[in-house]
Parts: sequence; structure tokens; C-alpha cells
Amino acid sequence: MGKLFRAMTRDGSAQILVLNSKDIVNKAIYYHKTAPTASAALGRVLTATSMMGSALKDRDNSITVNFRGDGPSGHVLAVSDYKGNVRGYIQNPHTDLPRKPNGKLDVGAAIGSGTLNVVKDVGEKEPYIGITNIVSGEVAEDITSYFAESEQIPTVCSLGVLVDTDGSCKAAGGVMIQLLPFAAEDTIAAIEKNVPLISSVSSLFDKGLTNKQIADIALDGIDYDPFDEYEVSYKCNCSRDRLGKALTTVDPYELYNIFSEQKEVELCCQFCNMKYRYTAADVEKYRKLKQTEESSAD
Repeated sequence: MGKLFRAMTRDGSAQILVLNSKDIVNKAIYYHKTAPTASAALGRVLTATSMMGSALKDRDNSITVNFRGDGPSGHVLAVSDYKGNVRGYIQNPHTDLPRKPNGKLDVGAAIGSGTLNVVKDVGEKEPYIGITNIVSGEVAEDITSYFAESEQIPTVCSLGVLVDTDGSCKAAGGVMIQLLPFAAEDTIAAIEKNVPLISSVSSLFDKGLTNKQIADIALDGIDYDPFDEYEVSYKCNCSRDRLGKALTTVDPYELYNIFSEQKEVELCCQFCNMKYRYTAADVEKYRKLKQTEESSAD
């Protein structure tokens, strides 16, 4: 389980989120069998999306963050619920590039140039969609840019994934600080002064610091009040029925050709690699169920 800490400055100028996402990233590595650079890329996106999801209000809300870059990793995507439970996918989990001169994994080169697409489903008829250009591919800078351009929220974002020699995640986490309307200039100045201290957030977690201790560093010199701290996880919501219903969107003629050659089709969840098998009778059952649901809705 990861742990998410939330707090607000006492003067109401800013809110802070701190997430220890080591367990979340290790679960992603287990499911997707990622190489080190891919682990870092997916881990950062998962961490950011979990923090963003925790700002949603209702149980049925969700947020999808999709890095659609032209780098070798392909699309890197994560989905979070309103609590921050998250699941993710990387198109090429075997992406592994030479490290940068400073020894860090080259996530920016793995993701490349393109767009960052954020979709918020908050129960309205149409979801909110924000699209910005990928600034660096390093994820944290891109999240900061997204909030500035699409939501006009000044944001500090620090993300890190430390991959161990055995390919597992040794430490991972993130810090997100967002200014609220009419933020005090003194508070803004103090936050800006402290930003370099949290630039390597995975190193802080690797040293054994808690979420609260990292928040203390990020908000040094600023009075703040903790709001809560709770567990979040890598959580896939796939099921046999959920994937089975997806088969009803496939062209019937195409399905007929498939089942004329084989007795079953297999679908694999892109988030956890769980496999489900379906017969033609199964598809017909889901098709009738869909028709019943649509008739009831009318």
C-alpha cells in the first residue's frame, strides 16, 4: 500500500500532497514486467495521477492521465479514482535507455515529444478534457505545465522513482504543492525557497523520511495543518463481465469470422494482464444484456 498525506497552509495559501508510492510502482513492475527506464516512466505517471485523483470529490469520479509521446515507451497512461487508487499501462514495457550523464534514468527521452491528455470524469454529460504539449517528458514538469495552462493553478510537482539493481523499485514518491486563490506573497516566497530541497523526492524516501517529514521540508518556515493520511494502492477494476461487454462493440461479422476458426477468444486487461476467455454464446449473452440495459434506459 502507498500512503498519501494531505495538508494545507494555515493561512489558506496552498495545499500540499505527499505520496509514498513505492508499493504502487512495485505492483506495476510486477504486472507489466517493465525494464528500468519504463519502470521510472510508468511509476512517475502513476504517482502524479494518484495525487491528482485524490482531489476528485465523488466516489464515481475518475481521472485519466495519458502521455502520448513519440519516444520508444509509446503511450504511458494511468487512471485514478477519487481516493487516489490508481492503475496504469505503458505501451512498451521493455523500454530501457542509457542513463543520463548524472546517472539518472532518461525518462524524458523514453516518453519523447507529443501531448499530455488529461480526462476528468466527474459525473457530467461530457468529461473535462485538457490537452497540453509535453514540455520535457520527465513528467513532473509536464504536470506543472498542464495545471498552469489548462487549470490556471500554479503548481510545484516533484516526482521520483529509484530502481534497484534487481529491477524492483527501491523508493518512489511525489510532492505536489498548489497555490490557492489570493495566496500570501510571503508564503509563495517561502515555497519557492524550499523547492530545491524536494527536487530529489525519491532520495528523501530512500533515506527513510516519512510523508510528514517531507512535508515539513517542503513547507519549512510555513505554518500548516495536516488534513489526513491514508493508504492508496495499485488497484485494477477489471472483471470478466467488464471485458466481456467490450466484445459487443466489435463488428458482428468480424466476430463471426473469428468464431468460425476457433471456439474461444481471449481478452487481456491492459492494466493487470489478467486473461479472460469467451465463447460465441458468451458474446451473445452480453449483447442481449446490453440491449436490455439500453431499453431500460429509454
